[in-house]
Amino acid sequence: MFVSVVLDPSGVESAKALATILARYCFKKIQRACWECMSLNEQQLATLKREIDNVTDYYDKIRMYQFPVNNAFAITELHHKKWRRCVLGTSEQKSAT
Repeated sequence: MFVSVVLDPSGVESAKALATILARYCFKKIQRACWECMSLNEQQLATLKREIDNVTDYYDKIRMYQFPVNNAFAITELHHKKWRRCVLGTSEQKSAT
């Protein structure tokens, strides 16, 4: 799955710890605060989230863009130490006849 991570760390220590974790998962730094990986699976993503949880504090913000997640696009956000996920996808629409 394709995963893009956008970081907004609250401090230098969080930024360094997050960069180390993302590099270990083969993420490539694309822009100053944007990292991408094309070869992550669901299990690795869950482990990555736990590791990120361990090094972040209440003021760190992280956003992950994932595709495909059940044939849809997902945005997962860590804000105030809580993960939230929004899945945007095409649902089969039935025509009314």
